[in-house]
Amino acid sequence: MERILHFDKSEYAKRLAAVKAEMSTRGLDILLVSEPPNQNYLTGYDAYSFYTPQMAIVALDRDEPIMITRGMDAMSSRITTYLSEDSIRGFPDSYVNSTERSAYDYVAKVVQEIGGDKGAIGVEMGGYYYSARAHADLVKALPEARFDDADLLINWIRLVKSPAELVFMRQSGLIGDAVINRVVEMAAPGVRECDLAAAAYHQEISGTPEFGGSYNSSVVHLCIGERALAPHSTWTDKPLSNNTVINFEVHGTRRRYQINVSRTVYLGKPSDEYLKLADIAIEALNAGLDSVQPDKTCSEVFAAFQKVMARNGIQKDQRIGYPIGIGYPPSVAERTASIRREEKTILKPGMCFHMMTGLWLGDQSVTITQPFAVTDGGYEPLTHTPRKLFVK
Repeated sequence: MERILHFDKSEYAKRLAAVKAEMSTRGLDILLVSEPPNQNYLTGYDAYSFYTPQMAIVALDRDEPIMITRGMDAMSSRITTYLSEDSIRGFPDSYVNSTERSAYDYVAKVVQEIGGDKGAIGVEMGGYYYSARAHADLVKALPEARFDDADLLINWIRLVKSPAELVFMRQSGLIGDAVINRVVEMAAPGVRECDLAAAAYHQEISGTPEFGGSYNSSVVHLCIGERALAPHSTWTDKPLSNNTVINFEVHGTRRRYQINVSRTVYLGKPSDEYLKLADIAIEALNAGLDSVQPDKTCSEVFAAFQKVMARNGIQKDQRIGYPIGIGYPPSVAERTASIRREEKTILKPGMCFHMMTGLWLGDQSVTITQPFAVTDGGYEPLTHTPRKLFVK
């Protein structure tokens, strides 16, 4: 059977070593990894199977993680990971959606098998895929273990991308450019919103002539007309009308590495006031980007953006950036550093962010954003569509 590995095994070994080093620092013997992006990061595992319980287990005294999935999904472990057969486990379907037994009892048995039932176990308490029921079942099944919150342990390690990961981030950016161009070209009075969304999805998955894309971790956001004042709207089946603002956020996803990017299209003739708002947004975005340097803090980047805003009498209290990388539903954001006023995280080469500087002000809004990677000398844009307001 041919395995589909997107990185050399040495890359996975470095990641595992970094995770184990942090586990040792925290006094953890076992780490239970419930978040799909973190499972992918450590093992390469990739399947749309996270709607049932699945867990990667990292043990300090074990050479490779154990990947536990539903039994029928164990084949995906064999195809997409480097793991040996002994490290691939599938639980019987009698555990799936059962009111009588818990898949976490199966996980607990594997923990017992590797001698972790009396040790310190880290779990991702704040993860999207670690429920209160999951935790209660594990605590009950492993009464002599000590459970510690290890949420974001892997996320902080993932924050700095390797050169191999940056290759996929750049490719996802090229897909993002193609999606933006497709939406801008198609947007016109009379086109139904749902058809515009369908075109965006088609391009996201079709990708570029050189490489295809994949499903992303979020929906396409089409914030149109009155809904342009809401940052996370989706589409209707109404036709687009003239003199309409279209704020849209789309994605490029390449081998689970994802970028997010937004642009605004104005159908018709915008007012001078609106054109000025767009110019301010672009100037502030560029000021934030130009301030990016290794060893600067996220708050210093926010300050450069806010300086332009303040000079124009505008206050933006929301964060203007979040880290991006491996993306699975419901979010691509790594839940670690944010570019905002109080964030003291220091930038390092290899970190990737979506600088999301959208403005929603009273009855006007504009969203012109930029995904980027921190470099030794500043920043590298991950998309290359002009940072401008599109007027049609």
